[in-house]
Amino acid sequence: MIKSRALKTFFVAAMMLLTTALFSACGGGNENSSAPKDENETTVVIGTMNLVNGDLIAQYEKWYENELGVKVKLIRFDSGKDIISALASNSIDIGEAGTSPAALAISNNLDIKVIFVGDVIGAAETLVAKNDSGISSVKDLAGKKVATPFASTAHYSLLNALKLEGMTEADCQLLDLQPDDIFAAWQRGDIDAAYVWYPVLGRLMETGKSITNSEELAAKGIVTADLVVARTPFAEEHPDIVKKFVELQLRANDMILENPQNAAKEISSVLEIKESDAAEQITQFKYLRAAEQIDMLENSMAKTLKDTADFLVEQKSIKTAPSLEDFNSKVTAEFVKNSSAK
Repeated sequence: MIKSRALKTFFVAAMMLLTTALFSACGGGNENSSAPKDENETTVVIGTMNLVNGDLIAQYEKWYENELGVKVKLIRFDSGKDIISALASNSIDIGEAGTSPAALAISNNLDIKVIFVGDVIGAAETLVAKNDSGISSVKDLAGKKVATPFASTAHYSLLNALKLEGMTEADCQLLDLQPDDIFAAWQRGDIDAAYVWYPVLGRLMETGKSITNSEELAAKGIVTADLVVARTPFAEEHPDIVKKFVELQLRANDMILENPQNAAKEISSVLEIKESDAAEQITQFKYLRAAEQIDMLENSMAKTLKDTADFLVEQKSIKTAPSLEDFNSKVTAEFVKNSSAK
């Protein structure tokens, strides 16, 4: 079994990385750029995880390249942890990260701003067990091998699911694997269960079953979301670019909510999956319009991040959590307000 000490060691290492120059190389990214970065010309570097939200619509429509008014470079990452690493090294300017890696980053004084809620996570992140694993409840994870990307929203949800059953990570064997590695381990028979997101989740469900998911946990007060974060210096130097970026996210959310069939078509094209699969995945997130964005960013997101950080302290993953006021200073609805102003 992996004891608490091992998990603590992982997060200590993560904190060290977040606060040193080791982030100079943003591993895990795949580049897709309209032009190389040129110091003599403004270029915005956007980190994406290809999550099923408005970012994929913007990619399909080429809104970034055509409407931001500057050169654009897109880099795909496997996890929010990698996005945070790239932000820390100034390798990207804007990126997607879940509430858990964002809370970890803010707890380690990374100079970022939460500027948009890409989506509120529902059943799109699920704890799935192999059909022949003998697992039919969270309690059945005892002694089993369970994989999830550490420091992700899925990891946070998994630890909370265990806590709700009076268990800890020491009761099962937790493995830190990226989504593609989870699928490979699943195929080899190296793991019994995994808490992960699409598209890997869909592949696991072909020979597995859902045990619980982030929608069920949200109903119990454990809220996770995918956020858009920006380097504070970039946002302050280029507010018009950030404002336009947020405007594109709002436009994309409107499409998802008003024309989900077309949205599924475009998302499936970017992800290279079946349109029916994309349509199903859209139903497993909550997408927010401008007024809902403003309400969440102003009234509840800082507390969500604070609660996440407090949980990491409780798990001995980090030593201390910033105050609620500190988290409030890192969350802003300014760009949504400016983008939605008539």
